[in-house]
Amino acid sequence: MIEALFFYMFAGVMLAAGTMVVISRNPVYSVLFLILAFFNAAGLFVLIGAEFIAMLLVVVYVGAVAVLFLFVVMMLDINFAEMRAGFQKYLPLGLAVGGILVFELVAAVYGDAFDGVTLPAATDISNTRALGNVLYTKYIYLFQVAGLILLVAMIGAISLTMRRRVGVRRQVIAEQNMRRRDETVEVVDVPVGAAARTISTVVASKREG
Repeated sequence: MIEALFFYMFAGVMLAAGTMVVISRNPVYSVLFLILAFFNAAGLFVLIGAEFIAMLLVVVYVGAVAVLFLFVVMMLDINFAEMRAGFQKYLPLGLAVGGILVFELVAAVYGDAFDGVTLPAATDISNTRALGNVLYTKYIYLFQVAGLILLVAMIGAISLTMRRRVGVRRQVIAEQNMRRRDETVEVVDVPVGAAARTISTVVASKREG
């Protein structure tokens, strides 16, 4: 009874948060609702005993992806009115894709898509170890390809953001290390008493001013 109560609570809040992600006009609010949906999805994973996936969802998506997207939205000067201008144009396509997804979910839940599928037998292996056994044996090549795609995406994002701007001074370590002593240090022969006279002149001018 308690598990069913928590299931409906997590599922209801997650569906409501997902709906607010789509219909919210402010993108910052959409990201906050997305974080709420991730937390409730993690709660559902805990209910079915997948605690490692739940923590992975919180650490990766909430702690990295969602927060990074939130900072990007807040820091970039994005014209959201221009982005929403083409919303009506792509609304029929979006509704068609959403209808297909809803049909697939209903067919999977209430249809015979899973007839004949047997659940794996319960063993003493922990959830983390069972997931690692499947991920690093059966899906090892797909896992490596996914990591390579993420690496290429990260390098591409860094290459796109590091563009040369006129008037911006950048530190070049190689040029600093190759400079000679005579280019950086200048020895000035100051006469005796000249520094004291200069200081007294500056103090007197400040008093007069």
